[in-house]
Amino acid sequence: MAILDLLLFLIPIYIANSSPVVLGGGTPLDLNVNFLDGKRLLGDSKTIRGFFGGILAGTVAGGIAAMYYQSPFFANSQAQFLGGFILAAGTLLGDAIGSFIKRRFGFAPGKPFVLDTEMFLIIALILAVPITKPELYAPLNIIFFVCLTAILHPLTNIFANRVGLKKVPW
Repeated sequence: MAILDLLLFLIPIYIANSSPVVLGGGTPLDLNVNFLDGKRLLGDSKTIRGFFGGILAGTVAGGIAAMYYQSPFFANSQAQFLGGFILAAGTLLGDAIGSFIKRRFGFAPGKPFVLDTEMFLIIALILAVPITKPELYAPLNIIFFVCLTAILHPLTNIFANRVGLKKVPW
């Protein structure tokens, strides 16, 4: 597959992941509930508005992409529209799972953790398996996704910090 196809496939994921920085705030997604270990489920940085705003933004971005571009990774445009939603929802779910695990290991909110960089991508890709073509999951494609995300995620966080959208650069 062409690199452009891979990049366009990532649009709902990357838009969904970055949108809560702008759209978030307000009530925590975990409603301030603690887990059995006495630690917060997710922490204050994961908010209801950010979670659903990110899903909406990623879905809209995926829908716009689907109107102008037929991805070779989906059977048809209907699957691609649904894929935008699934990828966006998987992204925010993966981000929340990463935060849950991070809290269990005792990392404070806002502190860097390896799962912050890749968990959102992994869960989004797993949830998309039923509606995507198997060739999407070719080893070189997965390596491309993981490496690109490992580079872009920290760079976008640094940028968001420098322009005042995030308190910390990670």
